[in-house]
Amino acid sequence: MTQPPRTPGRAGPPRRASAGQARVPSGRAASAHPAPGRTGSGRAPGAARRTTAPQPNRFTSRATLLGLVLGALLLAYAYPVRIYLEQQSRIAALRASQAAQQSRINQKADDAAKWDDPAYQAAQATQTLQMVPPGSTSYIFNRSTPSTPASQDPGTAATHPAGPWYGQLWSSVQAADKPQAAP
Repeated sequence: MTQPPRTPGRAGPPRRASAGQARVPSGRAASAHPAPGRTGSGRAPGAARRTTAPQPNRFTSRATLLGLVLGALLLAYAYPVRIYLEQQSRIAALRASQAAQQSRINQKADDAAKWDDPAYQAAQATQTLQMVPPGSTSYIFNRSTPSTPASQDPGTAATHPAGPWYGQLWSSVQAADKPQAAP
């Protein structure tokens, strides 16, 4: 019996495909591909060992270089972005302050416009300075001073002159000009 010529790296005669294996198309030998699910215990002595391909590096030099460039860009842009965000918050705070100042300016302008009205001027003079137009009678109700009890002598009680502030000032000047009685 003659044996077929041996090819390098092959041990033993060619194997036939079993019923569960698919036939290899295009004239390839069935033994060129090992059967799936076989373990190494059924190998013939001297058969070639199946080796596994080396695992590729997780990070190639290109990926590492790309990561370093992206990290450098991130660090380079971090500071300017932080400055930009601080400036935006400061601008927002200044705009809010400007709006508050503008509302105060508008309120002061409205108050100043009121003083152009002669009726408002007369009302303020009457209210704050207790001035009245000539020929008018002014009535002042002072609720803060208690009334003098009937049992007390009106001459012994300290008198507070009622009236406008300038009247009180003049009465205090007159009281200061009076000579003091010697005891």
